[in-house]
Formats: sequence, C-alpha cells, structure tokens
Amino acid sequence: MKTNPLKNKLALILGVVVLFGIIGYAATAVIVAVGSIPHSEFFDGPATLTVRQLLIPPGEVGGWHYHPGLLFSVVKRGTVTIEDGCGQEEVFTAGQAFEQIGGRVHRAKNLGTEEVEEHNAFIVPAGSPFTVNIQNNERRCGPPRNVDQCKHGGWVSFTHPRTFSSQGDCLQYVKTGQ
Repeated sequence: MKTNPLKNKLALILGVVVLFGIIGYAATAVIVAVGSIPHSEFFDGPATLTVRQLLIPPGEVGGWHYHPGLLFSVVKRGTVTIEDGCGQEEVFTAGQAFEQIGGRVHRAKNLGTEEVEEHNAFIVPAGSPFTVNIQNNERRCGPPRNVDQCKHGGWVSFTHPRTFSSQGDCLQYVKTGQ
C-alpha cells in the first residue's frame, strides 16, 4: 500500500488544529450539585440551581459568554479578573464574591501566577443552560443594565442581545426586555 507523506502531514496538522479548537481553554469545571426549585421568585416559575467548582490555570483567558439567569461566585484561591464585553474590568481575590445578573456578556481571566479556584452558584429558569458561549468567541457588549446606559449616545455601543436603532429602542429594551 502506497502512502502519501504530504497527505499524512496535512492530516496530522488538521487533527492538531481540530483538537485544540475543541479543547480551547484549560479551565476545569466540576459540577458539585444540581437541584430543582419548584417556584423561584426570581423567574416566577420553576428554576434550576447548579453549584460548580471552577479551576482556572495561570495565564488562562476564558471565552466570551453570559448566564441567562443569576450567577453568584466566591473566589477561594487566587485572583480572577472579570472582563465585561463593554470594556470594564473588575479584579477579585480570595475571600471576595461577585455576581453576574441580567445576561451581561463577560469572560474570566487569570492574569496571575497562581491557579484560581472559584465556587459558583447558578440559578436559571428550568430548562435553560447556566452558561451560553458567544458564537465564534466574539466580544459583545450588553445588554444594557439600566436606562442611564442608554442615554447620551450609550445605546450605540450595545451589540448584545441585539443592536438598538435609537435611545428610545434601548430604553424600551431595559423596561420590557424586548
């Protein structure tokens, strides 16, 4: 049987690209517990609570994503930087906690030399995922958190969950979610 060295090299390169494209990030997530809430006042209906341990190695920059419900996090070890898709960053160290509410696009970064250990609690409407990755890891800004973010031309900066045609359109979204 005759082999083609060029085809073999191409197949190897393609395999490595696919493998690293699938792995993407080296963070390790362990689901600790999942429970059902028959009626959550947050969503006026059933919800799911998921508790997770997240380990982020030094130098790791996660992908852009959002949570369709509520996220409460405690940093147990290390320093994590949460970058908002609109350009703001907050740094949290061991013993500090933070929340992500309202589906705001963000990503986690470990810019330090020590592994970050976080513990997360997600509360989402029943049947919803607790995390939604942004397609093609595209940076997006939004959604707006309050009417003030729509004013003075701020409405033009939002790209998630959609763009807005005017300040009034942005204000309507903040008030109704539509």
